[in-house]
Amino acid sequence: MTSRLEMRGVRRSFGATLALRGVELTVAPGEVMALVGENGAGKSTLMKVLSGAIAPDGGELRLDGEPYAPADPLDARQRGVAMIYQELALAPHLSVMENILLGIEPVRGPLVRWAELRRRAVAALAEVGLDQVAPETQVRRLAIAQQQLVEIARAVALDCRVLVLDEPTSSLTARDIEKLFALIRRLKARGIAVVYISHFLEEVRAISDRFTVLRDGETVGAGVTAGTPSEQIIALMVGRNVAELYPRSVRTPGPVVLSVTNLAAEGKPLAASLELRAGEVLGISGLVGAGRTELMRAIFGLRRVLAGEISVGAFGGAADPQQRWAQRVGLVSEDRKTEGLALGLSIADNLTLARLSGLGPFGLVLPSRQQAACAPWIAKIPIKCQGPAQSIGGLSGGNQQKVAIARLLHADVDVLLLDEPTRGIDVGSKAQIYQLIDELAVRGKAVLMISSYIPELLGVCDRIAVMSRGRLGPARPRSDWDEHQLITAAIGQEEAA
Repeated sequence: MTSRLEMRGVRRSFGATLALRGVELTVAPGEVMALVGENGAGKSTLMKVLSGAIAPDGGELRLDGEPYAPADPLDARQRGVAMIYQELALAPHLSVMENILLGIEPVRGPLVRWAELRRRAVAALAEVGLDQVAPETQVRRLAIAQQQLVEIARAVALDCRVLVLDEPTSSLTARDIEKLFALIRRLKARGIAVVYISHFLEEVRAISDRFTVLRDGETVGAGVTAGTPSEQIIALMVGRNVAELYPRSVRTPGPVVLSVTNLAAEGKPLAASLELRAGEVLGISGLVGAGRTELMRAIFGLRRVLAGEISVGAFGGAADPQQRWAQRVGLVSEDRKTEGLALGLSIADNLTLARLSGLGPFGLVLPSRQQAACAPWIAKIPIKCQGPAQSIGGLSGGNQQKVAIARLLHADVDVLLLDEPTRGIDVGSKAQIYQLIDELAVRGKAVLMISSYIPELLGVCDRIAVMSRGRLGPARPRSDWDEHQLITAAIGQEEAA
């Protein structure tokens, strides 16, 4: 098969760190190539080389058989290579049509040809199914899924030959994902080569023709997606066999440690009741916006309760977060970047933040004691880092999430509220977090877990409840659910009752 894009022996170092060690990757016209690997495997560096953001130290890149060495990202775009990053690169204050033709505006002398710009933007919007959006609309007024389609429309307007999608579904609903996949198939039919980067192997299996695996900056495997078991791909990614992605030891549920009765909070939830027992994992499923996060925040004291009751052990009533910590309840936020972690502080600071007692005399915190308190958690979880004093901002997403969970363990909480605990992290880190959750349940800890990833809920939880339109349904054993039933319940169909 003729290659649209070839990357041969690509190398790149940053000081003494070898980020890419002779990477090999090929994509044919009309093919979807999945690029997978753990955080830190080299995917981002490789895509920066492809997009012209950085130059390789060695190796060869070819586009339709011709040497390809973009001077910068604009040069790459003009030569037909378009990148759609997880963090969208749009100008929110500009219109949709201005964003689509940004940098390549049709001009006559010093003046923009606005009629031509609008015509080309309308044609690109129609290609991606956004013909109902007025091209004059400011981008900031669009939903995230629509903004992502605007980015793809920009690639279409450039007649791109290679489209790179980096974790494109991280902020999308199930319905938006279906629309995105339909669009990818249309672009594929037009002969566009697609590089699809994702941590979700179900997505990789659903949309890609072939896959390439990076590990530690090297290509360690490639093949036809349909003919390769997921376990084999995971083993290539992590460098070892993962016998069971969702470990399940014998769990013995104990007494109720968290009880919520007819809870209503400001905005959402409208009505929620649940009982969480020691030694069990209770999952909450539902669509984005159903009120799952709001429920968790109301329990933890971050949202004003309007009605209902919350009981934690012998403690009843609403409380603020400080009181919840004192009641041995801890929360891992879904937004670790801006809310769950202090990125400017060290691992030790973040890990011990909820429990500073015993780290020094007279209420002081001694760095030596603080770091000594962190060391066992860094080894046990494990957290891949240079040591407790390292800035947490320099860790991969998976290791940052492990620190957020380790904070709860250091505080010795009995009830763990985990909101999307594996969002945006690689399969290897997910497997370690699943193992940790299983160990905590066996030790008698109670885990209330929100996830948008249905296989995760079915694999990890003992019982699952579904939230729909602000109302929480009854929790049922995981054996009573399958993916179809969870989705049906989430969209509020009567048959799910």
